[in-house]
Amino acid sequence: MSKTPLYWNKAKKYLSEKDKVMKKLIEKYSDASLTTRKNIFLSLCNSIIGQQISVAAANSVFLKFKKKCKNKISPTTINSLTFSQLKSCGLSRQKVKGIKSLAKKMIKKEFKPHLIKHMSDEQAIEYLSELRQIGRWSAEMILLFTYNRSNIWPVQDIGLLRAISNNYGKKYFPPNSFVKKLQKKFTPYCSVATWYLWRSIDDDPIQY
Repeated sequence: MSKTPLYWNKAKKYLSEKDKVMKKLIEKYSDASLTTRKNIFLSLCNSIIGQQISVAAANSVFLKFKKKCKNKISPTTINSLTFSQLKSCGLSRQKVKGIKSLAKKMIKKEFKPHLIKHMSDEQAIEYLSELRQIGRWSAEMILLFTYNRSNIWPVQDIGLLRAISNNYGKKYFPPNSFVKKLQKKFTPYCSVATWYLWRSIDDDPIQY
């Protein structure tokens, strides 16, 4: 893990001044911050594993996955494991195919993660979405957690939408117009706002 993003304290001050709810959340959850997992392959695997299941279920599967890899989660390790071995960790067929495809692309250098730092958020999302099992939501998680992009607002994320409903007294799902209004208010620090909203519904800081 790396240190807290350089923009974090500036973002907290900005959001606190912009929004009363955000000020309250920032004061309440002052014990931690967004951290970075520098290993893009590990982050992508984790993102695929976590799709459409709870955080607790994802953690359970990931521990089995890690054990199967003998604590060495890398493209070469994944490439050496059979389909059945990976599936036995609790992964669906589609998730195994996604992880296997990712490993092959990394080994063949068909996927070049170093290019992402030179891309805009939308360009990076499009590039990451070319990978099997990686859609917009997964790409946004990578940009937020691995690259610490400051202005990611993942409107497809159920947790974010639920947190907005809870904290702003809106029905579930909150109206798109209100979600966009918050995005405009929180820019250029939507990632930080997202992190605090997540904390309000799950006391364990999320990490991908």
